[in-house]
Amino acid sequence: MQGGFKAKAPRKIIIVGGGTSGWMTANLMAHQWRQYGIGITLIESARIGTIGVGEGSTPFLKAFFDTLGIAEQTWMPACNASYKCGISFPDWSTVPGHHSYFHPFYCHLDNPQTRQFFANCDDRRSGIDAPALPDDYFISSVLAQQQQAPIGQNDDAQPLDYGYHFDAELLGQFLKQHALGLGVEHIDDTVTKVHQDSEGNIAILETNEHGPLRADFFVDCSGFSGILIQQTLGEKLISSREHLFNDSAVAIQTPFKDSDAKSDIENQAQNHQNQQNQQKIPSHTVSKALKHGWVWHIPLNNRFGNGYVYSADYINKDEAEQELRALLGESAVGQKALHLHWQPGRISQHWKNNCVAIGLSQGFLEPLEAPMLFLTQRSIENFIKDFTEGGFSNRHRQRFNDQINNIIDGTRDYLQAHYKLNSRTDSQYWIDNRENKKLSEPLNALLDGWLNATHFDQVLGKYEDQLSYLKTSWYCLIAGKGYFNPADKPAQPSHQQRQQQALSASQKTAADYFDHYRYLQQLHANHS
Repeated sequence: MQGGFKAKAPRKIIIVGGGTSGWMTANLMAHQWRQYGIGITLIESARIGTIGVGEGSTPFLKAFFDTLGIAEQTWMPACNASYKCGISFPDWSTVPGHHSYFHPFYCHLDNPQTRQFFANCDDRRSGIDAPALPDDYFISSVLAQQQQAPIGQNDDAQPLDYGYHFDAELLGQFLKQHALGLGVEHIDDTVTKVHQDSEGNIAILETNEHGPLRADFFVDCSGFSGILIQQTLGEKLISSREHLFNDSAVAIQTPFKDSDAKSDIENQAQNHQNQQNQQKIPSHTVSKALKHGWVWHIPLNNRFGNGYVYSADYINKDEAEQELRALLGESAVGQKALHLHWQPGRISQHWKNNCVAIGLSQGFLEPLEAPMLFLTQRSIENFIKDFTEGGFSNRHRQRFNDQINNIIDGTRDYLQAHYKLNSRTDSQYWIDNRENKKLSEPLNALLDGWLNATHFDQVLGKYEDQLSYLKTSWYCLIAGKGYFNPADKPAQPSHQQRQQQALSASQKTAADYFDHYRYLQQLHANHS
């Protein structure tokens, strides 16, 4: 496959737009295809800038850096990055015992405890009052509670799956420098017009200062504007608004010091202490429900990122900013607020003619669970694989588009489940989300099967090809929200034993891992 690619490989690729998606694309393409002598150019305008608020990842980002051979000791200090063991979800549920739950990044070391978690959940589904909150069954949950890093203190400690928190703007700058080192050409300019050939392919980009730019293939990383895939090639956004109500966010960065309200946020999920002197840094994201949406709270090595995600149908931007500032308290005084707005949805053909869309030009759902950076990474990786194998073949193009659409739609279903399963009654926003009947067939079947099916695994298996999240994530989400029929049978000693055995095993394993703050200090010291 690789050998046949050289004859059909494009001579020149132009990426329109920088930021995280543009420079991730440039790096992976240059890394995978530099042996073929393909010229790669990225054009971006410094005047336009990037959004720069996507500051959390899933564990898949580690594979990206591993592919490029970039060590954590190199990129993390440059981007003020920290580790992410998972996400806590305080205040989404009013069910006793389920006011907050933790969605872990689980790994093979969790397998014995995970089986105990599944068993208790299934008994709880059958009406037995078994303890089924996911927090006690996963190593990463214990690490987050104790503000530890998922990095072992000695060679005997087993590797764990984890994500990252990072400064998105600094990450883009870091990836830019690395791409330039791989031979990617950078042009600071603005695309003013796009010309197509007689077959509808993109042929020439007119620019302000560099005149016409020609290439064989183009990548649209131009963000929400989608100047190539949407404005030129005519791809229309397919709305997800009937599934996901949120279309806006306001973001405010806060320092570690004087972060009184920050502790108020975190204490509802974990008992975080000593924040003001930076002796502890949380190792997880907090996604806290508010009256008309939810707030992200992301700890970097040098500051916190905060943002209120909401629907403009229920609250306006000024009210949202006021509510966020009130929550953050003195730490937000004098801090600039960044307002964002989007239409949740996706396009249908991400690869169309001689153009592929990567990042926000593909569409956007919302920031919950940090899925969009993963989508960007998967889109680049899948495109490189399909294009290397099949060039411009319709079969490979269709396979790529089908795969990406399936990932997005499966992610949409998982995100919608968070809102559908809420039990809040303090605003019409939450009531409308819970009463929303616009569910996909897979999501409707999963939620019904959770309450009524004897074997939930059979329901998961039936829709496996349409799900973007695996069994453990679905169990954590649904059980975490306390979505069960009323229990009519008491728990047995065996149910508490499962819970305690799982917790004890996780705590024993966690003892082998670094304190998060201490390890980050060591990481930065080694880098400098």
